[in-house]
Amino acid sequence: MATVESVRGPIATSALGTTLMHEHVFVLNEEIRENYPAYWDEETRVADAIAKLRKLKAAGVDTIVDPTVIGLGRYIPRIVRINAEVDINIIVATGLYTYNDLPFFFDFQGPGTLLGGPEPMIDLFVRDIEEGIAGTSVKAAFLKCAIEVAGLTPGVERAMRAVAAAHCKTGAPITVHTNVHNQSGTIAQRVFREEGCDLSKVVIGHSGDSADLDYLIALMEAGSLIGMDRFGIDALLSFEERVSTVVELCRRGYAERMVLSQDASCFIDWFPEAAVGAMLPKWNYTHIHTDVLPALRSRGVSEAQIATMLVDNPYRYFTRGKAER
Repeated sequence: MATVESVRGPIATSALGTTLMHEHVFVLNEEIRENYPAYWDEETRVADAIAKLRKLKAAGVDTIVDPTVIGLGRYIPRIVRINAEVDINIIVATGLYTYNDLPFFFDFQGPGTLLGGPEPMIDLFVRDIEEGIAGTSVKAAFLKCAIEVAGLTPGVERAMRAVAAAHCKTGAPITVHTNVHNQSGTIAQRVFREEGCDLSKVVIGHSGDSADLDYLIALMEAGSLIGMDRFGIDALLSFEERVSTVVELCRRGYAERMVLSQDASCFIDWFPEAAVGAMLPKWNYTHIHTDVLPALRSRGVSEAQIATMLVDNPYRYFTRGKAER
């Protein structure tokens, strides 16, 4: 039986069920949190996360795929504690999140640096996948990197190629954060192709910020899944445009190439908490089930297509074959 690693250990891929493919538990600046902890109350945040994840489970979600890696405040012991109180599968990642430079830890070692040598990130990522993260038994099940408006900077390229190499060594799939405004998904696909990656095991994240059907179809025709994964962030693209794009792509037969999510979190310290609620009132874990799925159904997206995007495609991303429903 094929399995996938989760925070609570390996589970059958057929047991993933309804899966949101891009949700965070926390997005934090850990160094700031450690040194300026006035805004952080561990017990309050943990209790809040448990409550929100229980609500998500009650809405019908069985699994979240959490791409929180270095650069986004990954701290697995806290996630283990939370998951012990919630009957939901949390799938975690390894990789590195940067829009430009690498952490100074990598500045002087590795390809093209003062000391040169092999890329140290590859071994770190492989260790997270094969042995476990930070001394825990929790293993990463996929890889994450990013390419933003600055494009393929030297730091971004090193991280992306390291992720690609770890994918080729382990078979772990990849999710890449992209910016639709410079169509950086195509750049990511080029780099991954050069490194020998299986593009069918790549999610081009945040593709749902675009309503450019030609761009989105090109990504899918090249072999990748596209992440329609920022429902609720209406400041970047309206609810109507996001829904209409998924509807049209389903109509054209591309349900098997899309995954759905919100890119939400229990808490993100990038913005004042009150401002997030005021500006983006729908940016939460249950927006898809409360608002998006009813809108898709009302516009002709079938139950089979919804199951394909929420169940079958995540299953295929982590394994091969047809999901067992």
